Amino acid sequence: MGIRHDLQRSIYQTLKHNRDGSYATQHDRKNILYKFADDLITQGYGLRDIRGLKEKHILAIIKFWQKKELKTSTIKNRTSVLRYLCVQINKKNIVPSNKKLNLGRRRYVPTNNRALYDPDFSKISNIHVQVSLQLQRVFGLRREEALKIKPWLADKGKYLVLDDSWCKGGRGRYIPILTDEQRFWLEQAKKILLSKGLSLIPIKKSYIQQRSIYDKQVLRAGLKNLHGLRHAYAQRRYKELTGWEAPINGGSKASQLTSLQKQIDYEARMTLTEELGHSREQITVNYLGR
Repeated sequence: MGIRHDLQRSIYQTLKHNRDGSYATQHDRKNILYKFADDLITQGYGLRDIRGLKEKHILAIIKFWQKKELKTSTIKNRTSVLRYLCVQINKKNIVPSNKKLNLGRRRYVPTNNRALYDPDFSKISNIHVQVSLQLQRVFGLRREEALKIKPWLADKGKYLVLDDSWCKGGRGRYIPILTDEQRFWLEQAKKILLSKGLSLIPIKKSYIQQRSIYDKQVLRAGLKNLHGLRHAYAQRRYKELTGWEAPINGGSKASQLTSLQKQIDYEARMTLTEELGHSREQITVNYLGR
C-alpha cells in the first residue's frame, strides 16, 4: 500500500476509537485530517503513521495553507482539529498557539449577507428531504436537526422542543411556533410519518444514509449554502423582536443605537442565541452583523 493510504488508515483507526461529537462533527473532522494527510504527502513528507506526527509536520502544512491564502477562520478550524488529534495520540503540546503560528484574529463582523430567503425547493423530489428543508427554513434548524427531528414529539403547541440527541453538542432547545407557515410545515412533517415516534429519517435508513440522499437532492436542485436558511431565520426574528432591520440588512449599527435600543438589541440577540442553539451572544454577529 502507498504512503497516503497508510497515513489515512492510521488516522481512521485513531478516530475510530474517539467518537466525540455529532456524526456531522466526526465526518468533518475526518475530512480535515485526510486533507492534512494529502497535503503532507504532497509536500514530500513520508509519514506513514499519524502517531509519528511531529511539530515540524504541523508547521510545514500550516505555512503551506497560509501561502495558499486560505481564510484565517479556515486555518484556525483545521488547526483546532489538529489539536484534537494530537490529544488523542498523546502529543497535545506539539501544536503551537495561534499567536506563535501567526494566525490573526477572526473577523466577527461579516461584510456580506449570507441569508437565503425563499429558495426554490420544487426540484427536490424526496418528500422527507423537502420537508426537512422547509423546517430548516421556518425554524432555523441545522441540517442534522431537520433530519433527526421527531415532529410529533417536538410539537408542544406553542413551542417546538428539540431533544438533546437531535442537536449539535447535545444542546436541546425551545423554538417558539409563531406563524401559520411554521405550523403548516410541522403538520406536513407529521403527515408523512407512519408512526408518532418516527423522525424524518425514513425507516431502514440511517442518519448517514439520509444525509447523503439530502446532499444529492440539494446538489441536483442547484441549491447552495443552505446554512443561509438559518441566517434568514435569524434576521426575520431579529426584526420581529426589535422592530427594525438587522445591521447586515441595512439596519442601524450598534454605534447608532440609543441606550434603550441597545438594550432591546441585546435582549433580542440573547433570545436568538438560545433559539439557534448557541451559548454566546457574540455568535449572533455572524447572522446579523453589529
